[in-house]
Amino acid sequence: MRIVQLAPGSGGGFYCENCIRDAMLVRQLHRLGHEAVAVPMYLPGVAEQSDTIQGPVFFGGINVWLQQHLGLFRKTPRWVDRWFDRPGLLRMAAKKAAMVNARELGRTTISMLEGADGRQVKELDRLLDWLAAADNKPDVVILSNALLAGLAGPIRRRLDCTVACLLQDEDGFVDGLGVPWAQQVWELMRQCAADVDLFIAVSRYYKTLMAEKLSLKPERIQCVYPGLDVDAYQPAVQKPETLTIGFLSRMCKEDGLDILVDAIAILAESDEFNSVRLKICGGQTAADISYVQTIREKLQSCGLAENVEWVDDFGIESRKSFLQRISLMCVPVRKAAAYGLCVLEAMACGVGFVEPKAGVFEELAQLSGAGVLYEPNEPAALAEAIRPLLSDRGAVMQMGQKARQAIESHFDIRKTSQSLIKLLEGVRR
Repeated sequence: MRIVQLAPGSGGGFYCENCIRDAMLVRQLHRLGHEAVAVPMYLPGVAEQSDTIQGPVFFGGINVWLQQHLGLFRKTPRWVDRWFDRPGLLRMAAKKAAMVNARELGRTTISMLEGADGRQVKELDRLLDWLAAADNKPDVVILSNALLAGLAGPIRRRLDCTVACLLQDEDGFVDGLGVPWAQQVWELMRQCAADVDLFIAVSRYYKTLMAEKLSLKPERIQCVYPGLDVDAYQPAVQKPETLTIGFLSRMCKEDGLDILVDAIAILAESDEFNSVRLKICGGQTAADISYVQTIREKLQSCGLAENVEWVDDFGIESRKSFLQRISLMCVPVRKAAAYGLCVLEAMACGVGFVEPKAGVFEELAQLSGAGVLYEPNEPAALAEAIRPLLSDRGAVMQMGQKARQAIESHFDIRKTSQSLIKLLEGVRR
């Protein structure tokens, strides 16, 4: 099959789980013998996509913003738009721009879901023309998430091809838009869902959640776990002597770095546990700078700065090295996660996890026996979950062994991708 995946890019400024997952999926589909092409949207793709077949950037982030706010740019010729779509300029914009306000973001999201009736119709027409070209025309288009569902109807009408949609963490973004934007976006997504042939959720938890959010019958959503190239990850030959907790995610409030630091500070109050170490990796956006500075200041004031290592490089090889030098993974997200790629990557390297008792983490703990769960958003509860592991090296090692076994059994991308292909063939037009 010729498969085109439309996937938003992140600009490469932080560890974007969805971007990395999309890149790994396209690569594996290609390995299975399908003509799989990654088409980035908004911003360039991540480094993991460098060895995949890629199309040009569509709906470039700068052009989307200009067309949303200034009517003139809805009529400009392509040579003008092309100047704003230059990858270097888009990456620069991604690094320098802080988060826009909810009102602005909500209106743009609504416009994108309106498809041909939205303000970015010029971008939509360009995408459809590219997809319709003989060399590009797909059998299946995979939308990376339901926020792109406004493209489903126009693609099906123009190309008469199958449109599948992955479901991965849309709820956090949409609910974060607030009133009245969140309600309007959910309603538009429900309307657009009628044009999607198949929804694929990243976990059983998320299948149930999104069936309710999108008012879909359960049979319209299938669950296929995200997979990893198991052979590309290996457990460390020797684990750290001192219990070392790893945080691998964007360094932001939503992902709970401050909760982890507060828990470490609680543990450090006892002389018995003041040697616990913390490694932090994952990058940040311009909007996170002041937050991260506050974290650094707190570590300094608590006398813990020397116990913390900040790792700037979150590319795949650096991540593997990072994961082999930690004892446990902990990203205390404030909102329930759909699949937690950071935890899956840690598990592939033989590392167990301590995570909130919410979302997919309950599912992963049940599947693997490699995790310890605590009441969400409570630093004291997190500290108490970690405390027994500080003096029980055997338990930590056993968690790591179970973690690796679970990845091999349930999250091998060779198996998960074949499951996905079987589902796509079942709905192919």
